[in-house]
Amino acid sequence: MSTPTKFLLDESKMPRHWYNIAADLPAPLAPPLHPGTLQPLGPDDLAPLFPMELIMQEVSTEREIPIPEPVREVFRLWRPSPLVRAHRLEKALGTPAKIYYKYEGVSPAGSHKPNTAIPQAWYNAQAGIRKLSTETGAGQWGSSLSFAGALFGIEVLVFQVRISYDQKPYRRALMETYGARCLPSPSTETNCGRAILEKDPNHPGSLGIAISEAVEIAATNKDTNYALGSVLNHVLMHQSIIGLEAMQQFEMAGDDPDIVIGCTGGGSNFAGLAFPFLGQQLRGGRKRRIIAAEPAACPSLTRGKFAYDFGDTAHLTPLTKMHTLGSTFTPPGFHAGGLRYHGMAPMVSHLKELGLIEAVAFHQKACFEAGVTFARAEGIVPAPEANHAVRAAIDEALRCKAEGRSEVIVFNLSGHGHFDMSAYSAYFGDKLVDQPYDEKELAMALSGLPAVPA
Repeated sequence: MSTPTKFLLDESKMPRHWYNIAADLPAPLAPPLHPGTLQPLGPDDLAPLFPMELIMQEVSTEREIPIPEPVREVFRLWRPSPLVRAHRLEKALGTPAKIYYKYEGVSPAGSHKPNTAIPQAWYNAQAGIRKLSTETGAGQWGSSLSFAGALFGIEVLVFQVRISYDQKPYRRALMETYGARCLPSPSTETNCGRAILEKDPNHPGSLGIAISEAVEIAATNKDTNYALGSVLNHVLMHQSIIGLEAMQQFEMAGDDPDIVIGCTGGGSNFAGLAFPFLGQQLRGGRKRRIIAAEPAACPSLTRGKFAYDFGDTAHLTPLTKMHTLGSTFTPPGFHAGGLRYHGMAPMVSHLKELGLIEAVAFHQKACFEAGVTFARAEGIVPAPEANHAVRAAIDEALRCKAEGRSEVIVFNLSGHGHFDMSAYSAYFGDKLVDQPYDEKELAMALSGLPAVPA
């Protein structure tokens, strides 16, 4: 009898609540600050951008938040997602470690992002909102919100980072198929975009700039709200369905992970898998190694400063305490566009400061090498972002091989790479280069961090 490879939950086992790690923190999160007054934000300060239900989730310290049944009904299109034992990868590596991956590429948009796009669109629709503006890097979030908008009758405007807009035309086509309008950022449709283009007509863009444009549209149009695909507490909480499912699936497998890994740009897919396991630890359960894998060209956790900073380039957003490279920092145009963000989720940053998670940084060529190794063993081509988690998992498995240890590793395979094949073509053609960030630009961006009174 063969060893089981795939662990599937019945629909009836899909979680009915999201997990909120704020309930189990050993020390509270620093409050977000108003960009004008530098005073702690209140719910009314966020009302021009978000529906009140999401605002209350953002500040909640309740451990469990009910998932509305209309949201669960949409989730049933692809959830529960599979947990897979990577037997063939283990054999290819010759490791005694057991490797599992939670595969989020089964969603209609091909990534984990619909896990928060669906509830965000639903809560906005319930509040009577019919237009949403947002930003996207590689296009996974933009296509997910476009999909959600189509389901709930909401117009979606997406500002896509210019370098990714040019590199990934099929993501743009997917957004348009779902009915959204997609613009390259910086654009000529906002004051922020026009100002940047005036200085540099060929600016490659950044998520910080795209966020500024999307927030400006929402803030200046009463009929439009803003939606964010990562970073915020409620977004990370929506993603917890990944880890909650995985915990049930590990019970089915008769196993338990020693190491939990996710790639990190803003922090949502990492948090989605890791936070339920970490919460169990914080409530007295067993300790695990929790590893965040980020790009060496945009290393907010391993190189950034833990400080209050703006979430966008034009300084329209609240200030949050996070690991940041500086809001004016523009990362080089590497292919993992979803990880090209100057900051990290405040909650992820807070946990890093508390010593509860680790962080590692990888260059893109090593990540694509890992992605190809995984694809040739397991058959799934990972997205460039997910390749960072694959790289970390392979490195841990090889460490286990060297040490003769049979540890259990799980990583979040956050999306497939079917829209990223030009990046793989560049890798095979030896045209993919490891692009270093500009040390002088980083120093300048960090020197411009806002002065916040103690």
